[in-house]
Amino acid sequence: MSGERGRPAASGVAVVHHRAGLGAASFLWLTPWVVVMAAMLWLGAQDFGVANQTVLALTLLAILIGLRVSGLAPLCRTFFIFTAAFLSWRYLSWRIADTLPDPTTLAFVPGVLLFAAEIYGILMLFLGVFVNIRPIDRPVPPLAADPAVLPNVDVFVPSYNEDETLLETTLIAARRMRYPEGKLNVYLLDDGGTVQKQNDKDPKKAQAAIARNRTLQILCARLGCHYLTREFNQHAKAGNINAALGRTEGELILILDADHVPTEDLLERTVGHFAEDPKLFMVQSPHFFINPDPLERNLDTFGRMPSENEMFYQVGQRGLDSWNASFFCGSAAILRRAHLMSIGGIQGTSITEDAETALELHARGLTSRYVARPMIAGLSPETFSSFIGQRSRWAQGMIQIMLLKNPLWKRGFTLPQRISYLSSMVFWLFPVARMLFLITPLAYLFFGLQIYRASYQEFVAYGLTHLAASLILTNYLFGKVRWPFISELYEIAQAPFLVRAIGSVLLRPRAPTFKVTAKSETLERNFVSELARPLLFLLGLLSAAAIAGLWRWHAFPLERENITIVLGWNLFNLLFVLGAIGVVHEHKQRRGMPRVPRSLSAEATLGGSVAPVQISDLSIGGAQLILNESAEVYRDLAHGNGSLTVELGNSERLIPFEIRHAVVEDERLVLGVRFACETDEQRADVVALCFGSSDAWVQFQAERQHACTILGGFAHFARLCIVKGTLGILAGLRQGRGRTGPFLVTRAARQVVLPQGAKINAPLH
Repeated sequence: MSGERGRPAASGVAVVHHRAGLGAASFLWLTPWVVVMAAMLWLGAQDFGVANQTVLALTLLAILIGLRVSGLAPLCRTFFIFTAAFLSWRYLSWRIADTLPDPTTLAFVPGVLLFAAEIYGILMLFLGVFVNIRPIDRPVPPLAADPAVLPNVDVFVPSYNEDETLLETTLIAARRMRYPEGKLNVYLLDDGGTVQKQNDKDPKKAQAAIARNRTLQILCARLGCHYLTREFNQHAKAGNINAALGRTEGELILILDADHVPTEDLLERTVGHFAEDPKLFMVQSPHFFINPDPLERNLDTFGRMPSENEMFYQVGQRGLDSWNASFFCGSAAILRRAHLMSIGGIQGTSITEDAETALELHARGLTSRYVARPMIAGLSPETFSSFIGQRSRWAQGMIQIMLLKNPLWKRGFTLPQRISYLSSMVFWLFPVARMLFLITPLAYLFFGLQIYRASYQEFVAYGLTHLAASLILTNYLFGKVRWPFISELYEIAQAPFLVRAIGSVLLRPRAPTFKVTAKSETLERNFVSELARPLLFLLGLLSAAAIAGLWRWHAFPLERENITIVLGWNLFNLLFVLGAIGVVHEHKQRRGMPRVPRSLSAEATLGGSVAPVQISDLSIGGAQLILNESAEVYRDLAHGNGSLTVELGNSERLIPFEIRHAVVEDERLVLGVRFACETDEQRADVVALCFGSSDAWVQFQAERQHACTILGGFAHFARLCIVKGTLGILAGLRQGRGRTGPFLVTRAARQVVLPQGAKINAPLH
């Protein structure tokens, strides 16, 4: 799902055990928290006057900044968090008491809508503070020394329309996980070759399903895996997994998406948890992506800035874990079969069957654990259209659960679990709040409606200090995994499209259906997506509002202080929308096999000579080899075939390659090579080279996880929005020139790689 450093692992485990029950001890533990919260709420609601509020707020901000700059904040984490939250509570109390418009005026409706968006934002701030008050790290429990007592593990790889090469990579990696022989079985659950699909009324579709069924059966037999399909395509991924549950027997089940390639140590680091706790139903690990998502690619931030999902998987899930509320994310998780079967298998009321399943199991008093080490490598959607489709499904599914199985009323949860699940669900209402923040200021700039009744001094004393405290707190909690203002940019880029999806599920909670997210797409050229239209409309609307505000500033000198505040707010919104337009300026992506973000040393044999090389630009298909010696030494060898000698585990392996091109860079010879594997063993070695080590993913994340200051983050964000947004607008103008209007965005084509290797052009929608 999409959404963070904590206590030592050992004490963190004790916290989970202590908080798990509903007995007197739990309430005694909560008592001091309740007292502190009550005192904070009472004090925060008192009216000290604007002058005293200014002094109080600036003093507390100075304390927060001092603790942050000095590095002392982690030593007084709870005090730091409560101090920042107190300033937000002061703002909310003042906002309710003094700033709402008169109900008899036209300003009341937009004023209340703005207030509702602010209430949502502050609610999410408080929920986030609670969830992440003390995230934990799990130690790795050792596996039993006697293999005979280890549980059998079934690996399920659900598939629908994925390419055979992608499936082969995942299956090979699953078979290579370190675990005793005879205790591990890998199953491909193919929903693309079901009996229903083989008997499709369309002969071409039927033939494709038959061919897929045969091809994948051969693939599984060759790799030592099991091929399973079913008669009917019912209940999407949940139905596919449940059908396999009735035909397998392993005590533990590892579920992997078809594009989620596991590292060799995944089972070593997770299975031991189940021996420690018989009530444990799941161990979840992070989803790590080796390719940039559309926003990272189009804004050119991949590798230089932490990815969006790291905020959830490196902090958020660890915070949830401290309350026994870490939930199933659909892949990279091991589940205990007995507990899963006690609720009838994977749930299917919503289209986010994973979180729903965890909800039901937690409601039965069972426990979950989260291991924060990245041990799978997956693929992000390549196009903004696919990205929006994926996020729409997540948003609709989580809101479905909130409407149909609300954790606030559902029996069996502890209070912290209720709050934690509510936080994960309510988060997906962000598109509504973001659109209100964008649009409601226009009521004042266009029509002069006083939707926010406050003087300039009051806004500084309450509003600006609340915003500053929120920024400082967010930067403290998520600084290494999320830079300032980037999450807001992601949310605004999605908001116009997810609002409709949210509205539909609110009206018809049972209507949404599961759709598979497209992966391994290629883009043959740069273009501006047709999804730019609503963003261009918003840009024009906010620009017109800025002009209207400037006119109002000139025409109404007595209102200039308030006009200045709203104009600044509108300018900030313009910056976000401009950045979102840069997001929908799609950049070409011609690689069907994504690069793996790792670099390592090896030896290459070229024409009988052995040369030390650095491997980079690595993928399943090939790599770039940089020879460490002078280019002149090996210039004559830069053609034909060769082989790489690499260390895999405790042995050296040879991987043959053919040279595709050679260039000289900085007096070093750089070879572009294609792996020329002839045996299954050689292909398995390439998979191990690319995906075998979780150390590589840990190192890659560490290299881009560095804290960014608020001012530095704003400068980076503003530059990103202005440069990329302007380029997106210029590209849209060029693309639409000669058609019906300057801002026409054409229906561009995307190229999709089909399982059989053929390619089609499909409209991007």
